[in-house]
Amino acid sequence: MNRLAGKVAVITGAAVGLGRATALRMAEEGASVALFDVRDAEGRALVSELEARGLPAAWWRCDVSSESEVQSVMQEVVRHFGRIDILVNNAGVAGVNKPTHEITEAEWDWVQAINVKGVFFCTKHAIGPLKAAGGGSIINLSSIYGLVGGPDVPPYHASKGAVRLMTKTDALTYAADRIRVNSIHPGFIWTPMVEGHLAGQGDIEAGRKAVAALHPLGHMGEPDDIAWGAVYLASDEAKFVTGSELVIDGGYTAR
Repeated sequence: MNRLAGKVAVITGAAVGLGRATALRMAEEGASVALFDVRDAEGRALVSELEARGLPAAWWRCDVSSESEVQSVMQEVVRHFGRIDILVNNAGVAGVNKPTHEITEAEWDWVQAINVKGVFFCTKHAIGPLKAAGGGSIINLSSIYGLVGGPDVPPYHASKGAVRLMTKTDALTYAADRIRVNSIHPGFIWTPMVEGHLAGQGDIEAGRKAVAALHPLGHMGEPDDIAWGAVYLASDEAKFVTGSELVIDGGYTAR
């Protein structure tokens, strides 16, 4: 229960799905959690849930594609909690599911602005507080599609490949500052994003069964499967882990 005791964690996209699960598990492990998202109602409800359990949490509305917003809320986190030790770059969108030649510039740019520039902005403005804290952990949510290809959602796959290599670059850049940077590569996890993706293809239950069958373990993952991986990478148990890819995919990429 104290794997993250005394640490302050910033989690983007924290209101639902993987971000919500990560916030819950990190808070339970002793971290004070700063929650960023654009879903106000869900975010505030999560803070109330955590506070009711005596777990320190605070909410900031933040569009990670806006550098000015990111810079401002990072400063507010430091004022509120006194430091930042952990950054989880989880905010992301799937974007359109079209072949490349049918995608508009605006459709492409929207995904890159959140999934890539969002990671850049949050990392950029967390580095100062992380250095001031004497080091820390940055955890970037990539995907199995940052490792392998797939014949769908090209903007999403491109963005997750970018996040994978941004992670390695920053791991090398900030190693001397004792800032570890790692990526997590989930398989299909049952979240609102995946549910929405399957809904766009027709029968959700049929789609869920078909996607589950893609994983050698025979089922989709749950948000906690990813959240516990993030807890590990944020903890001192992972003090010798940087520039690495934590693949949590039910065997999807093992073929």
